[in-house]
Amino acid sequence: MWREIRSVHFVGICGTAMASTAVALKERGFHVTGSDQNWYPPMSTFLARHGIQVMPGYAESNLAHRPDLVVIGNAISRGNPEAEYCLEHKLRYCSLPELLRECFLRGKRCIVVAGTHGKTTTAALLAWVLDQNGFNPGFLIGGLPVNFERGARFTDSEWFVIEGDEYDSAFFDKRSKFLHYLPECVILNNLEFDHADIFPDLAAIQRSFAQLVRLIPRNGLLLANGDDPNLAPLLDVRFCPVRQFGLGEHNAIRAFNIQLGAGASVFEIPSYRFHLNLPGEFNVRNALAVIACAKHYGLSNRQIQTAFDTFRGVRRRLEVLGVPDGVTLVDDFAHHPTAIRVTLDALRLKYPNQRLWAVFEPRSNTTRRNIFQKSLVAAFAPADRVVIAPVARLEQLAPHERLDPEQLVADLKETGKLAWYFPDVDAIVTHLARETNGGDVVVLFSNGGFGGIHEKLLDRLHRRSLVAAVRKS
Repeated sequence: MWREIRSVHFVGICGTAMASTAVALKERGFHVTGSDQNWYPPMSTFLARHGIQVMPGYAESNLAHRPDLVVIGNAISRGNPEAEYCLEHKLRYCSLPELLRECFLRGKRCIVVAGTHGKTTTAALLAWVLDQNGFNPGFLIGGLPVNFERGARFTDSEWFVIEGDEYDSAFFDKRSKFLHYLPECVILNNLEFDHADIFPDLAAIQRSFAQLVRLIPRNGLLLANGDDPNLAPLLDVRFCPVRQFGLGEHNAIRAFNIQLGAGASVFEIPSYRFHLNLPGEFNVRNALAVIACAKHYGLSNRQIQTAFDTFRGVRRRLEVLGVPDGVTLVDDFAHHPTAIRVTLDALRLKYPNQRLWAVFEPRSNTTRRNIFQKSLVAAFAPADRVVIAPVARLEQLAPHERLDPEQLVADLKETGKLAWYFPDVDAIVTHLARETNGGDVVVLFSNGGFGGIHEKLLDRLHRRSLVAAVRKS
């Protein structure tokens, strides 16, 4: 079937992985088109630069040219006119994970990085370590590694590093995406309850991860955080080797003498001392996963450290956007209480004597719900000030399911925390422009665009600085 396909249409093409895969197919000689209702830079300009026509919005007419294959993104649901047209007219269609498996992953030595937290940073760091040591790996990462300045690369190398997301593949395939990725090696960073829209409880997520583990061949490897009790039930396997990493003495790759500095971390494993240009204990664990994997594939400690020396992180992970009027603005993708807490812990290490603001948009399918209503209170403990934005797409949730941001603020105040709820982004920007001082650190937490708050706040604080300069003169 795949030999017969010469034209491919992507429904929901402006997602990072969809767009990167579309460009890779075009470079292989396929005729590629796509459609999306969220059609804006940077992905729209990325696609245009590579000569791919993007049709704004979804319509049956977008498929009038009868492509050989339609790739349907996992954000597309029944009722979408292009999905309905595919079903009615019996067009060939598949999910993005299926396409990746058959066109890019089959025959490769795939390293799948999975877990609730740290997947993007770990996958990016591993890809960089392999790249700097001559492996020339392909990769697909759910973020933008600064070193590569792109989230995907498809090479002729036998190696491929892929971020393994447990979210479902498509409306017609409710299996986790990572079950399509043909793993040789699987890294399990950690496991917590998440994705409340598709998983009823932690046990359901563990079952999906157990399915991934069962796909590892006998000549492969399972690398797991040996300190995470939620992973422990998945590690009693006999069909492939298992190695554990972590801080406990029972781990095969163990870190000790950890020193967490302002913007870096130093730690030892037996016989070697590593330095990482990333703050926080959670990044030490990410690095341990990479070390364990890289050593398995023959790299020395020194080769790994040489790559660590030049690793520059991932966009939207503790990314400093600027310091307008003396206020440090940080963008972070964290959208789970644990991720928020460890990010704030890292920022507190980096800025120990500065006032720390946390500004949070409840946007993910889990944090929009009240499952973490109480957990979020503890997550913001390291912050001095907390601002909560409205719940995104509130109308899609039944009233009894919704997170109550005003109750969250009230609960934060009960702990003695200064906290506010504002009904829109403009009100948040106005409050921050009025209340922040030079030396403050403001971290903006969202897994989306957050209503353009990043640009709005940068602009407002720049203008505040100009006004102050004029008054002084």
